[in-house]
Amino acid sequence: MALLRRLGSLSVNLLLVATLLGAAAYTLPSLLGYQRYVITGGSMSGTFERGSVVFSKVVPAEDLRVGDVITYLPPPSSGVDTLVTHRIIRIGHDELGRRVLRTRGDANPDPDPWRFTLTDIDQAVVAFSVPHVGHVFIALADRDNRRLLIGVPAGLVGLTAIFQLIGAIRPRRGRPARDRRPGATVAAAGS
Repeated sequence: MALLRRLGSLSVNLLLVATLLGAAAYTLPSLLGYQRYVITGGSMSGTFERGSVVFSKVVPAEDLRVGDVITYLPPPSSGVDTLVTHRIIRIGHDELGRRVLRTRGDANPDPDPWRFTLTDIDQAVVAFSVPHVGHVFIALADRDNRRLLIGVPAGLVGLTAIFQLIGAIRPRRGRPARDRRPGATVAAAGS
């Protein structure tokens, strides 16, 4: 029973440490001014594989250069309603003098079929990436996976609490029960 209790306690402590490290890794980039995006497609393969997390720093849009990788929402006319992380391959100007961008995924042979102008004065530019970490976020998009992630640790904590409660209530074998009244004495048998 002592071994089981130690294993349970160790498991809970390891789970707590892992949770704290995960929380720190999740919040620290935001505190340092980075935005995080998960790569869910293959258009940037070779640079960022599916499941990578890219961390972007917001810069003035006027500082963008050909070769920068940006995360943006394509124009409504594109029919794409999710964020895209692609490389800028061309910067031109429209008749009003606004900067017009053209992008392409590194794994795509052709440029994206749209050209666009940025409406904000700032734009997220990819600074670095961490491969494979995004698979956790992709998995957490599924409600059943989120239930498991919350339910299993909660169940383990509950079981540990039950075992500790039982251990505290049940008297130890091989030892006489102590009288818990103040000032009580236990008489030895055969006196």
